[in-house]
Formats: sequence, C-alpha cells, structure tokens
Amino acid sequence: MKSYPLTVIILVLFLSLSCKQKPAETTEAVPSFSNALTAEETAGGVMTPEIMWKFSRLGNTALSPDGSTVLFTVTMRDLATEGSLTNIFSIPSAGGEAVQLTKNGGSAPQWTDNGKSIAFVNGDGKLAIMDPEGKVINTVSGLENFEAYSISPAGNRVYFTRRVKLDQTANEKYNLPKAKVRIIDDLMYRHWNYWHDYSYSHVFVADFNGKSVSGEKDIMENQKFESPLSPYFDEAEISWSPDGKYIAYTSKRLRGKEDARSTNSDIFLYDVSTGKEVNISEGNRGFDKYPVFSPDGSKIAYQSMERDGYESDLNRLFVYETATGKRTWVTRGWSFDIESVNWADEQTLYFVSAYMGTSQVFKTTLSGKGVDQVTRGPHELGSLQLEGGKLTATIMSFSLAPEVASVDLTSGEVRQLTSINKAIYDKIKMGRFEEKYTVTKDGKDLQMWVVFPPDFDASKKYPALLFCNGGPQSTLGPFWSYRWNLQMMAAKGYIVYAPNRRGVAGFGQEWKEQISQDYGGKNMQDYLDATDFMAKEPYIDAERMAAVGASYGGYSVFYLAGIHGGRFKAFISHCGVFNFISEYGSTEELWFNDFDYGGPYWELHESYKFSPHLLVGNWDTPILIIVGANDFRIPYTQSLEAFTAAQLNNVPSRLLFFEDECHWVLKPQNSVIWQNEFFSWLETYLK
Repeated sequence: MKSYPLTVIILVLFLSLSCKQKPAETTEAVPSFSNALTAEETAGGVMTPEIMWKFSRLGNTALSPDGSTVLFTVTMRDLATEGSLTNIFSIPSAGGEAVQLTKNGGSAPQWTDNGKSIAFVNGDGKLAIMDPEGKVINTVSGLENFEAYSISPAGNRVYFTRRVKLDQTANEKYNLPKAKVRIIDDLMYRHWNYWHDYSYSHVFVADFNGKSVSGEKDIMENQKFESPLSPYFDEAEISWSPDGKYIAYTSKRLRGKEDARSTNSDIFLYDVSTGKEVNISEGNRGFDKYPVFSPDGSKIAYQSMERDGYESDLNRLFVYETATGKRTWVTRGWSFDIESVNWADEQTLYFVSAYMGTSQVFKTTLSGKGVDQVTRGPHELGSLQLEGGKLTATIMSFSLAPEVASVDLTSGEVRQLTSINKAIYDKIKMGRFEEKYTVTKDGKDLQMWVVFPPDFDASKKYPALLFCNGGPQSTLGPFWSYRWNLQMMAAKGYIVYAPNRRGVAGFGQEWKEQISQDYGGKNMQDYLDATDFMAKEPYIDAERMAAVGASYGGYSVFYLAGIHGGRFKAFISHCGVFNFISEYGSTEELWFNDFDYGGPYWELHESYKFSPHLLVGNWDTPILIIVGANDFRIPYTQSLEAFTAAQLNNVPSRLLFFEDECHWVLKPQNSVIWQNEFFSWLETYLK
C-alpha cells in the first residue's frame, strides 16, 4: 500500500444554494476529534465498533539525541465525516506528562540541530521547523511535492522521496486525453491496492540551510525502480550516515516478470559528493532492507534474507564494514526473525524478534557470542529508538492499543509512558487473556492465546471463535487491531482462541517454513487439534463454535469448511484464496505463489490439491464472505467464486462487497458496517 507522511484532513461539505430562492443554511459537516465517550456510548460498558473509532492512534516516534524526550504523533478520526487529524506530542523518556506541540496538524517529526529543533510536516503539507516547546520558527521554502524526508545529522542537507513520471500513458501516446485505457506489455502493472501510475518513487538529495531547500538532485535519475520499495514505501529503508556524507537506500532493480517473481532487493551506499554508489549486499539473492549506520559510520547493519523468491525466509542481522566491504552474519544460529535494529555502540546492537507468541527486545554483539533476551511479558514491542543510553519502543497487547514505552537496558523492565486512550479505558471493561498449550496430533506443543469476555463467569458456557491468522508466515502475539480486534469479539460474549499453528513466525524457522506447499496439511490439523482441546473446556459450548479469519486466515476458513467434520456452526472468510489456479493467474507478487505453491499450476505441483474449491462438495455450514474490490493481492474474484459455489450448493451464505476497499477495510463507516455484519452473522448462527 502506498503511504504518505502528509496528513490530510477530510472535510465533507453539503451546501445548497439557489439564485432564485433564499439561500439555504449551510449544512457543513464539522469533524469532531475527541476520544471522550458519551453516556450512551458507554452504556454497555464494553467495546463497540463506534467506540473503536474514538481511539486515538499512535503513529511515528522520535527519541531526542540525548535520550531525554520522545516525540510521538497521534491521529484522531471522526466517524461522521471520516475526517482525520494528526498532531505531534512530546513526553520525557523518564516519564511524566505529555505535551501537545501542534494543534492544526503535524506529522513526521524529526530532531535536528543536535536536538535544539524539531523538523516536521505541518497541516498544509509543508516542511517546517519548531523548537522543543512547539513554537514554530519557520516554514521551509523550496521543497514541494515530497513524501518522506530526513535532514542530515549535520543539518546541511535533506533527502526526500518524490514520485517521478517516466512512462508514457495511452492518452499521451495517442493524444486522446479522455480515453480510459491501459496498454500493458509486462507484469507488475498493479500491486496490492493500486494500479501502476507510470511513475516511480525516487530519492532526492538537496542542500538545506535551516530555512530553505535548494539544489535538489535525483540520485536515481531515469531509473525505473523505486525506493523505498512498494507497496509499503517504508521510509526506514533509507538512512543517513552520521557525517551526512552518505545515504544508504533500498531498491529492487528488477522490472516486469523478474520483479513479479523475485524478492532480490539490495542496499546501495551513495556518496553525496561524488554521486558514486556501491551495492553493499551484491550477490545475496533475497530481500536486503533497512540499513542503519553505526555511531561512527564505519558499519551498516541491515536485515537480510538469503533465498530469492521466499519473502518469509529467515530475517538475519548482517553488518557491512564500509572500509573493507566485509559482510558478517551477526545472528548466525538465531532462528528467529530480527527487525527494528538499533546500535548502542560500535559493538552492541538491540533489535526486536517475534518470540514464542510475543515480540521482545534482544541484544547481540559483533563478538559472535550469541543473542540475549532483554524483555519479557505478554506484549508485542516494536519501533525501537535508542539514543543517549535510553531505549524506547511501542507496546501493545490484546487489551492495549499501541502506546510508547521505555525499556531499561539493565533490567529489561518495560514501562508504559503514554496513555493516549485513558479516557476510553476508564469507561469500558476489557476481558483478560491468557496463554495456553496443547499437544498436536503429531506430538508438537501448540501455543495459543485465549481472550475471555469481560465479567467472565467460569460456571457458564460461552460460544467460541477460532481466530485463523493471516500471512501465512506472520506473527501472532498479543496484538491490537482496529478491525480484527479480539477484545471486541470477546466483548460480544465470545471466547476467542488464536493458535500459533504451523507457519506462524516466532517459534523458529523450521516451524514457520513447514507450511509452504502444505497449506491443507499440518497447520489445518493444528486448528482442529486446538478446537478439540478448547471444546473440552467446561466454560465453552462445543455446539456453538465458529471459525473466522482474513487473508491466509480467509483461505483457512474456506478450507476448514470442507474438512471440519461438524465442529463449527458458522464461518467468516475475509479476502481469502478460494481457487489456487485462478488466483495464480490474477495475483501480482508471483514470488509468493511460486514458493508456497511450488510454482505455476501448469507445472502440476502437488500442493494445488489444497485448493479449497476442490472441497466445496463438503460445504454444509453457513458462511459470510467479505471482500474489497481493490484487493489485488488476493483478487476479489476469489470471494465471488466462493460465494457462487456456496449459493449453488444451497449453503446459507452472504457476500459483503466493499466497492472502495482493498485487502483491508480502512474507511471508518465501512468498518462499522463490517463489524455489524460480522457480529450479526455470528449471532444468527451461534446465539
């Protein structure tokens, strides 16, 4: 998905004027940005879809060079107008009261001038500078039409990204501006949720004097490649050297069919003065991303996957020495993925790994003595910031939307710093959650998370939901979601259990990798084993169980519908794969299917036997199918095929089709409809 650092405040205006009549009153919809709850909203005392859209949402964080202060952004949404407003706050890393620095919009904060000033994008989308107390010093001139940006440590340069049009449209070719047609000669003409727009995200560098930007240069001039990489355009894939003389950036220099079938991205070290660059990951065929310079600039840490075409290969920590070109696999022997890497000094690095159903902070050194765990607890940590000997992170759980936390480097203690949604937590009850283990049919320990309704009574029996995780090789820890919110499901009176089945990250590479080309195999048995285990719990009504999930979770629901043996009374599948053959021919990231299916369908790979459409004859359980028209990762026609099959087989079924959504449902009012239809379906068949 494309992401932009500029905050857009959406105002919906309804104005009726006539020159022959008295002008009607303006019915201007004014956004209300507040997380204060009304008595009506809190009448039930638990989470609701409407309350969900009152939550303030944590965005970027930036720790000051001396480690004393954390900047963070908070976005608020308005359900009625679907408007949004993002502002910047600060809080001491030692704890204290948060201070709001901007009021009319502010995003992408960055410390500059050795912590004496803060650069940010103001509400008008302009680069601006303010002091640490929030007093705006000036709006920067000379910089237009940019996306991500970063001022060099020396403060004399800025890099920024901008889309550069390099391809001709059909309208331009024929000089017919009203035509709506695409002439397509190669693959990757669309990605995730957008069609290729004939332009490419490039990195620019320019001079900066604190007030204006000048002398901009496209360091990727005429290249039909992108940095950061699509579809997420994560600005963390670009970084400055401490002396500001070099930029390290990530790019995938492949096009068309090669781009669609390969994950081979590289990191390029660009000399700002000479324009020369070096590919520091040359020869490695998998993903290489997220360069981070050491404090003295002599080394670059980065994340690296070995195998081409496998997006879920082990994510390893590598270090490149700029003087010699030597590359070292620092975390050799560590079978867990690394992310969010930070240098403590020239020898010590901190990072996050998904680990045994959670996400924790770890550290290692260049001495090769292994990896040490720093934090523990039922949470997910991420977005590390390490400055001045202080470490901050984001923290979330099933009962906590993302907040800023500090991490004690000695004790590993995690301390929540912000509480941006206290006004909501004070008015609603959250259900407790706990970790459980069972043993699978083939004798493996299977971990799962269980979320209980508020005011849970162990003497009663509750309906239960199996949560099928997406990915398939993604993490499943105590997460917070603004749609697939397990706490919301529990608030509706359901026990929710979420097994870390085969294929989930955080239990070692072997566990994660097992799922490839075995979609209908061991991980599906894991789901059945977890369900049988939970059905025996005295507080669960085994006659009222359902399975729900999105993406790979949606596929899982389709597949379980054909093999569940009467365990479930209802299903909900969101954006799931239904037919391997038609999906292979209509998706875009072919490297994914090439690895997880074994290759294209015409090569007759055995894994195609796990396509859910082959089991439709066994479907006999009500199913709700949800999809967005702009989902190109798993094209919406997959869900249409599944709905048609259910209807023609007389299976009670409903299709929820969003005309303006993609793989995710992101718009507030669409999301509320999603939630209401989701729970209406469950209540019809489980209550």
